[in-house]
Amino acid sequence: MRQSSLVVVANRLPLDDSAAPDGACEWRRSPGGLAGALHAILQQTGATWVGWDGTVGEARPLPDLGSLRLRPMALDEDETRGYYEGFANGTLWPLYHDAVESPVFDRGWWETYKAVNRRFAEAAAEVAEPGATVWVQDYHLHLVPQLLRELRPDLLIGFFLHVPFPPPELFMQLPRRVELLRGMLGADLVGFQRPQAAHNVAQLAAKLLGAQGADDAIVLEDRVVRTGAFPVSIDVAEMRSLSARPYVINQARKLRHDLGSHKRVLLSVDRLDYTKGIEHRLTAYAELLRDGLVKVRDTVVVQVAVPSRERVETYRGLRDRIEREVGRINGEYGRVGEPAIHYLNQPFDRADLAALYQTADVMVVTPLRDGMNLVAKEFVAARRDDTGALVLSEFAGAAAELEDAFQVNPHDVDGLKETLLRALSADPADLAARMAGMRRYLTDHDIHAWARDYLTTLSFSSQSRTASIGSAQSGPRIRS
Repeated sequence: MRQSSLVVVANRLPLDDSAAPDGACEWRRSPGGLAGALHAILQQTGATWVGWDGTVGEARPLPDLGSLRLRPMALDEDETRGYYEGFANGTLWPLYHDAVESPVFDRGWWETYKAVNRRFAEAAAEVAEPGATVWVQDYHLHLVPQLLRELRPDLLIGFFLHVPFPPPELFMQLPRRVELLRGMLGADLVGFQRPQAAHNVAQLAAKLLGAQGADDAIVLEDRVVRTGAFPVSIDVAEMRSLSARPYVINQARKLRHDLGSHKRVLLSVDRLDYTKGIEHRLTAYAELLRDGLVKVRDTVVVQVAVPSRERVETYRGLRDRIEREVGRINGEYGRVGEPAIHYLNQPFDRADLAALYQTADVMVVTPLRDGMNLVAKEFVAARRDDTGALVLSEFAGAAAELEDAFQVNPHDVDGLKETLLRALSADPADLAARMAGMRRYLTDHDIHAWARDYLTTLSFSSQSRTASIGSAQSGPRIRS
């Protein structure tokens, strides 16, 4: 394979994997996700993407996607269980999401995770030109930056964490915390969704590694590691163009007719994951129905739950619980031909998602914890006018940017009920002002702005590696 001046290293390749044996769909371009975020940037850029194609066994040869070259990585059954299902999604994922589910600490998983990270680093080193930029993505590959630096010290290395980074007291639970932290800090620039994450890492670097510096620059041995918040976004222009297509407009009209033209439609689009707050949302809606505050004759819920990690027992159990609860609510409150909830456990393509976004009166995005949540941004961008309401968890990274949403604590079921009622009954002029403000914000803070900001800062990090050491050492100390 030819070498590239830009190499993206991620757990998964940017492919539609709806037929993958584990049912995972987070790498479809919808809803949200890394592939969707980077698609617009790499579409016209000569780059190589190193990643797994989602199948267990030997890696299949793959054609280029336009100017993007693909370097597939193979994972066997033991690696899939230990690295992907195990340490990445059984240990790090729950811990990084406030331990909503208890993380599992398994020594065998760690050894597999370490071995797979080394293979990813070796693959990146192989395809990167001299002095190339390598952009490592997310919690699956925490160790790659340092491993890559040891293999290819000539490279400019960036690392971006798409999920939340936990507070120090949670991260300290990890048995391999020093190796994970040092691995991530092998990058020249470590990017996060929110500033608090950079502060958490600075505290941990001081405590565990004896580093000095501040929230935006950590001096580790003879290097300066830049850190900062770079909230990821979407291709706003692409979503607006998609939403204006005749198919999408006609499909939205048909959906509205099928759901009931007179009804208020509440929509949620989530990956099927315990961090997304689906069960809390169902509880709140069931209580609104029970108390007569909403009625099936005038309101309907559409819940899209995209299948995810179906080989993992925790996710199978979640799916079963949600399906039972939807069945109970429909059995108790639905009427013939009028379910209270339309539940769709299937992937959706982007055009059909855009039609759903246009159909909704209220978009309900209430994760218990989320690094960003691009679905909230997609909904705003897909609206062809300033109608519609967005109910948004204050624990999603997007809440810091979409301040005009109806923000809510999803753990507070009573507060969630009150917020849903507020959104349903809001004055149209208030909704228009809120939506116009969010649309303006997204126009100025789209995926292209995100990429420019991160890659420009990464380039600056390269230019100032040596010069910054002195200033960082004499700068402010880590805040406690």
